[in-house]
Amino acid sequence: MSQITVIPSVLKGVYTILPTVHRDARGFFVETYNRRDMQEAGLDMDFVQDNVSRSVRGVLRGLHFQKHYPQGKLVWASRGRVFDVVVDLRKGSETFGKWHGEILSEDNFRRLYVPEGFAHGYLALSPEVEFCYKVTDFYHPGDEGGIAFNDPDIGIEWPELVGEYPGAPLAAAYHMEDGAPLLLSAKDEKHPRLKDSWIFE
Repeated sequence: MSQITVIPSVLKGVYTILPTVHRDARGFFVETYNRRDMQEAGLDMDFVQDNVSRSVRGVLRGLHFQKHYPQGKLVWASRGRVFDVVVDLRKGSETFGKWHGEILSEDNFRRLYVPEGFAHGYLALSPEVEFCYKVTDFYHPGDEGGIAFNDPDIGIEWPELVGEYPGAPLAAAYHMEDGAPLLLSAKDEKHPRLKDSWIFE
């Protein structure tokens, strides 16, 4: 009997995956990944690498993709709470440029499967976050691509984030509702808007 429930999103190929959580007085047990259950649900992909990142509240990582070696990703928060976002970058897709976002947390145990052809990012909402990825291709240095997290043409509604678009993805223009700063890498502050991106070169 399968231990997962798979819920399709409005973006074709993006799925929320709910594992069965076994709880008792001691705590809980959950399978973070079961290949057989995924295959039975029609999700037959070969993961080749696992990654973990740690972030503090206000860290926004994204929106990232690999240009020539795209990765499918199975992602979840093993600690804390994030708002996780994917953007469809597949040329010819009916939902090109559209986004899907949801809360992933240590309490709801949700996983998100993001297929190749999507940009991905997340905003850390809790004081500390540990975020896990399973990916279908190895990381290739120099193959990174990115889209501005605040591209008004995409219009992502980031929860708990306050600020107005200043014409670029600048952390200084935003803060969290409680006053915590938005924290971006120098690279993420240089990402173009979708209409100016590598996709249209």
